[in-house]
Amino acid sequence: MAEKYTLRLEEYEKARKAAQRKYRACIVEGTYPYLPALDDMLPYVDIVAENDLGIVEIPLDLIVGTKTAGRQSAFASNFMPMLNPRSEFGGKWMNLYNAQLEEGIRDPIVAFEFLNKFYVQEGNKRVSVLKFVKAASIVAHVTRLVPRRSDTKENKIYYEFMDFYRIAEMNDIFFSKEGSFARFAQLTGFGTEKPWDSEKRTLIKGLYARFQAAFDDRGGQRLAITPGDALLIYLEIFGMDHLLNVSDVELKAELGKTWDEIQLASQKKAVALVEEPEKNKDKSSNLLDFFIPAAPSKLKIAFISAKTPETSNWTYSHELGRLHVEQVFGGQVITTRIDNVNTGTEALEAIEIAIAAGNNVIFTTAPQMVTAGLKAAVLHPDVKILNCSVNTSYKSIRTYYGRMYEAKFLIGAIAATQSEGDDLGYLADYPIYGMVANINAFALGARMINPRARIHLEWSTIKGHDPMEALNEKGITFISGKDSITPIEGNRQFGLYKKDGNTVENLASPIWHWGKYYEKIIRQILSGAWSSGLAKKEQALNYWWGMSAEVIDVVYANRTPEGTKHLITLLKNAICRGEFHPFEGVLKAQDGRITCAEGQILTPEEIVTMDWLADNVEGRIPLTEELTDEAKEVVRIHGTRKEVD
Repeated sequence: MAEKYTLRLEEYEKARKAAQRKYRACIVEGTYPYLPALDDMLPYVDIVAENDLGIVEIPLDLIVGTKTAGRQSAFASNFMPMLNPRSEFGGKWMNLYNAQLEEGIRDPIVAFEFLNKFYVQEGNKRVSVLKFVKAASIVAHVTRLVPRRSDTKENKIYYEFMDFYRIAEMNDIFFSKEGSFARFAQLTGFGTEKPWDSEKRTLIKGLYARFQAAFDDRGGQRLAITPGDALLIYLEIFGMDHLLNVSDVELKAELGKTWDEIQLASQKKAVALVEEPEKNKDKSSNLLDFFIPAAPSKLKIAFISAKTPETSNWTYSHELGRLHVEQVFGGQVITTRIDNVNTGTEALEAIEIAIAAGNNVIFTTAPQMVTAGLKAAVLHPDVKILNCSVNTSYKSIRTYYGRMYEAKFLIGAIAATQSEGDDLGYLADYPIYGMVANINAFALGARMINPRARIHLEWSTIKGHDPMEALNEKGITFISGKDSITPIEGNRQFGLYKKDGNTVENLASPIWHWGKYYEKIIRQILSGAWSSGLAKKEQALNYWWGMSAEVIDVVYANRTPEGTKHLITLLKNAICRGEFHPFEGVLKAQDGRITCAEGQILTPEEIVTMDWLADNVEGRIPLTEELTDEAKEVVRIHGTRKEVD
């Protein structure tokens, strides 16, 4: 008995020293050194429901405090004991420790859950002992306290967690970004339509425990990111099937390859929008350049598209860009084209084929290829992979897109000068980053000419909806349609046009100069500018160029009135010089909100992520569930809404 007591006493003293170290560290950091009490927080929270979850197994890492203030000072904030070992408290703690060694602690504690953190009402010493012996979980009778729904990010994520919990009955995994719970359920293949059975829960718990161990082993606890966030990144790249079959050694190696992406996510930095191409410099002017490895003298470049130039005006415009590159660079650049890549699996296969063929630069021209490009970039860090999209936060790949809203502003102004009425039509396709800015810019350009201008917005990607029929029913004749057409298309309904019965009159059109875009990016690679400037920082890069870089432009019909031509030229030159901004001054959303104040200009980030429509726009941003299947996949990755289908 004496030996057992001595052992228990030694272990208690170890636990008490851990408490004292934590106490001193908290004092130095200026944080509360004891357990937080939930009752001290609740007076400041509007609790709308108390849900009895019954007996559940909860991770000990999620137990952070006590329900009442009665036992606060008996423990340091790490749940280790503070009181003298010869006190009644110390004796009970040691007896529980002995019980844990001999038969295990089985009696459930009583706890309250609030925002997926747990506070103990009965069983603080049991929690302390199990934390000391580094147990993973404890059984508890749990009551959930539900706060009133609000617009805060923390609250929104918690309500998403509760939806996930109703399906999976798991609180081990948590995320810090909206939409992650539904996306995680989708990536596992289990979805959110039916409750998960115990076999699925056990499988996910085991996989998560393996991943968390590898994540912590690499120092993940020092990052401002949850293990769940990191797991989601891993699953986006490698997939669930791969995780099921990978060894612990391989998992650690793959985690190392994705660490740049995980660190970037933890920093929560906005995508760096590079608004102008970097000027090529004379390398001989800097002696340091002689010690920097030169870019390859010859590039092999693959262009991968979701459709063909014959069936897609978007693919056709990029094909013109590829041909421009071949013409400009001659034998210095060799290009290939891969078309009809419709799924993520096909995209990854196409990229791997391109890499195997020796291509060292790959342009993927559709936003839905970004995940495949990311995985390939992680596996092939020497290959430069780019994706045509905006606001995608990855370090391993770069993205590129145009400030098309500048051209749309001018098109809106032209429409208002040509139309005798106040009603104009706008046909949009995908509700993704950048698209809403295009719509609003058109609306603002029209209102600059005609203060009464109203923009009737229709979407071509809504299931079972005919946007042209809707515009015809409203009597709309001046319409801003798709930006271009393929050579084999018979109709002329693109750009800004006037439709009178079966007659279509083209008035103006925005232009994507993808050839110039690709030329400038390739020159940066050849000159070595690819690795300079912002590229040296730990941040995702997007080449977001506009009319000043000559990659975006507007053309109009010869019969356009001279006064209108002169006005458009003045506006274009002012935009290129940075003297005029389409999103400047007082701007109002449909609901009356002031989205930009007098004397202010919206930032590039605010323009790209715009999720509101101007107050002279009739229409709305569609819900994900309303879209076609193809559009859903694009919107899932780049949508302005946080919904995940």
